[in-house]
Amino acid sequence: MKVVVAHNRYREAIPSGENVIVDTEIAQLTAAGIEVLPFQRASDSIADLPASQKLLLPVSPIFGRAAQRDLAELLRREKPDLVHLHNPYPLLSPWVIRTAHAHGVPVVQTVHNYRQVCSSGLYFRDGHNCTDCRGKFVGWPGIQHKCYRGSAAQSALMATTLAVHRPTWRSVDRYIALTGRIAAHLRDYGIPDDRIVIKPNGLPDPGEPAPLGDGFLYAARLSPEKGLALLLDAWRRHPDGALGPLRIAGDGELRPLAEQAAAERGDVTYLGALDRDGMVAARRDAAVIVAVPTWNDVLPTVILEAMAAGRPVLGTDVGGIPYLLGLEETTAPAGWAVHPDAATLAAALPIARAEAARFAPAARDRYLRAFHPAVVTRQLIDIYTGLAKVDDSRSGECSPA
Repeated sequence: MKVVVAHNRYREAIPSGENVIVDTEIAQLTAAGIEVLPFQRASDSIADLPASQKLLLPVSPIFGRAAQRDLAELLRREKPDLVHLHNPYPLLSPWVIRTAHAHGVPVVQTVHNYRQVCSSGLYFRDGHNCTDCRGKFVGWPGIQHKCYRGSAAQSALMATTLAVHRPTWRSVDRYIALTGRIAAHLRDYGIPDDRIVIKPNGLPDPGEPAPLGDGFLYAARLSPEKGLALLLDAWRRHPDGALGPLRIAGDGELRPLAEQAAAERGDVTYLGALDRDGMVAARRDAAVIVAVPTWNDVLPTVILEAMAAGRPVLGTDVGGIPYLLGLEETTAPAGWAVHPDAATLAAALPIARAEAARFAPAARDRYLRAFHPAVVTRQLIDIYTGLAKVDDSRSGECSPA
């Protein structure tokens, strides 16, 4: 089987779980014998584009002329079995779906966020969850509130893109919903059940976990929806040193909050942005990973990484986090999920510290059962194979007798 994996990479300076997942899936598929043809563009490359291409950037989310030309050439040359799309914005555009279909190639898309409806993809603005654009043909509230990159002009462009590509998205042959919540989002958008498959992301096995370290690690993009302010509010409700160390890794607009907390308290350390090896070391030094977004985070990669490393997670009960931690199953959970308010989180912190050693084996077991490559890669290949069989059947129906 030959598969084109299409993805517009997020900026490398900002931690992206989606970039990690795409790289991981490519490696896992290749190891399983699938011929993978990466078709990727990087937002980091925008600064180096020729002037002629920069002039077209405002309309690239709608059409992406250069990407369509290059994809068409790849499809003609390689004749793949399908295209697997992840993030199309801004340089690929959803038009890659139309380009693939024009060449008779079916399309699978993994849905990592709510971008079919929401300009930011988060259903979150001004510090709270928001679905004001849901059900609207054009997302005027997203323009009014400058939800895309804080710009009314860019938000208008994204809202236009979402309106133009409503039929494009509805033509995708198979959607991969990471959780049941995403499947419900797709059904609400008008996608029939027979084109939705629920399959989570997975990560490579880092090996047997190291002994638990001490304290807590918060590792995320330092932006409002990731819950840093919530965590620091809860943390300050305990005396300095009462909970052991809190280490904060990441970068973003809320970096001053992390730096201020580290300056004020002896039990808070700001590690800055870490590379992959740095993150491995930071997880090893911790006993509990904290993931406390206030938006409906779909499937935070930081939680997958924590469970693979045998670290329990203290999370919020939003988005896909209860599912990730196994709280919806009868087996032992991989951690705790609490309502995203400071008082509730403050009460949970000492409990998590005291019970970390008891929950750690369940975290590792949850990873092995649900998110190990042996599990999720097989599921993904089965999705590919099922779609290829459907496509072959349709081709046969259209063939002359």
